[in-house]
Amino acid sequence: QVQLVESGGGLVQAGGSLRLSCAVSGRTFSNYAMGWFRQPPGKEREFVAALTSSGRTTVYADSVKGRFTISRDNVKNTVYLQMNSLKPEDTAVYYCNAGKKSGSSSLRTIRQDDYWGQGTQVTVSS
Repeated sequence: QVQLVESGGGLVQAGGSLRLSCAVSGRTFSNYAMGWFRQPPGKEREFVAALTSSGRTTVYADSVKGRFTISRDNVKNTVYLQMNSLKPEDTAVYYCNAGKKSGSSSLRTIRQDDYWGQGTQVTVSS
């Protein structure tokens, strides 16, 4: 089993920044591709950003490209999502994801054997 615990969510004004963290335990962190998904109010869960186990390949949703940055620390077993220039439409519950994926196309997908955190609320006020 893999356990994921997110932190760093909160309330921020439009244009502000937040950094989400996801601490991972239970299995070898460096074996897993990591990603962030979000679920806006009343909508389905959607892809935000992801990176391969090595961290050499990153992919982003078009809606966050240029504003969000995903990174990982394979010593601290933690993945981060730096969110800048936040917009009200970024308001959502953000979920950390771990999966055995490779290749930029598969990083955007949800697999049945993925692991998930409990989610952290991000609210951006206008």
